Amino acid sequence: MHEVVQDYYGKQLQSTADLKTTACCDISSLPDWLKPLLGRIHPEVLSRYYGCGLVCPSLLEGCRVLDLGCGSGRDVYALAQLVGPTGEVVGIDMTDEQLTVAQAHEAWHAETFGYANVRFIKGYIEKLDELDLEPGSFDVIVSNCVVNLSPDKAAVLAGVERLLKPGGEFYFSDVYADRRVPDAVRNDSVLYGECLGGALYWNDFLRLANAAGFVDPRLVEDRPLEVTDSALAAQTGNLRFFSATYRLFKLDALESACEDYGQAVIYKGTIPNNPRRFTLDKHHAIETGRVFPVCGNTWRMLNETRFADHFTFIGDFSHHYGLFEGCGSVMPFDTATNSAEASPCC
Repeated sequence: MHEVVQDYYGKQLQSTADLKTTACCDISSLPDWLKPLLGRIHPEVLSRYYGCGLVCPSLLEGCRVLDLGCGSGRDVYALAQLVGPTGEVVGIDMTDEQLTVAQAHEAWHAETFGYANVRFIKGYIEKLDELDLEPGSFDVIVSNCVVNLSPDKAAVLAGVERLLKPGGEFYFSDVYADRRVPDAVRNDSVLYGECLGGALYWNDFLRLANAAGFVDPRLVEDRPLEVTDSALAAQTGNLRFFSATYRLFKLDALESACEDYGQAVIYKGTIPNNPRRFTLDKHHAIETGRVFPVCGNTWRMLNETRFADHFTFIGDFSHHYGLFEGCGSVMPFDTATNSAEASPCC
C-alpha cells in the first residue's frame, strides 16, 4: 500500500479541492489562539494539507515533538510556534513531493518565526526504529490522519511507545469505522487514499493500543464523516466512518479500567490559552478552581506528565472503592450530525 499512498498524495492530489470525502478535511472549529499561528504558515504549505483534525495539544513550550506523516509541514510549522525557540519539531514522511514542499519553505518560516527549530526526515512510520531517532527522546508525538494509511498499525504504535519519554503522549487524529472494513473497501486505491480503506474498527484500535502499552486511550473529540462522492458512497454501503482525536499516555501504572480511589484534582487555570477550564478528553473538562473527582488513571495522566504543576492533587492510592462510576465500553463516537459539520474546510 505504500506505493498507492505515495502516488495518491504525491501525484494525484494537488490541493484539498481534489479530495472526494470529508475524511482528510479538517472542519474542527479552530480555537482563536490557533488562527494566528496558521496565518504565519506559507500558503503553499497550507494548500497541500490533508489532515482530519487538530493535533496541537496544550502546554508544548520547550517540548520535543515528532509529527508522523507530516506531509507538506502544516502541523510541523504550527507546532514549531508552540514549542518555541527552546523546543524542536521533527517531521517524518515517505512522500518526496510532500517533503519537497515542506523543506522548500524552512528558511521562510525561520525568518517569519525568528528562529529555526524544525527538521524533516524521509521514512516510514512503521519503521521508526530504522531512523536516527533516540528512544525515549520525545515529549509528544502527533499524527494527523496518517496511521490509517499504514499497512502495519501495530508497528506504528510500538515505535511511538519506544520513542516517547516516560509520561509523554501520542496525540493524534485519525479515521475509524463502526465495524471492520471489508476487503472490497480496503483494497480500493481511492478509498484507501481517502483514509477510509485503512480505517480501523474502533474496538480493534483500542486492543492494538493496549497491546502496545498504551492503557486507557482517551478520546478527545470526534465527528462523523461523509463520503461526498456518490460512487464511493455506494462502495462503502452501511459502513460509518468517524474522525477522532485520541491521546495515549506512556504511563506504566495505568490500569485497564477506571478505578475509584477517592481522588480529586483542582485545576489552577495556569495552562496557556486555558484560563477557565482544561479539557483532558471528551469526558474531562475540568473547570478552574473546582474540586473535580477523578479515577486513578486520570489522576496519573495529570500528576505524572507535563501537566502536574498546573493542578492541586487530592488523595492517593491507599484506599480502593471499586469501578469509577460511569466507566463503560460502548462505541464512544457521536453519531448525530449538525450544521457545523456541513461547513467548508478551513
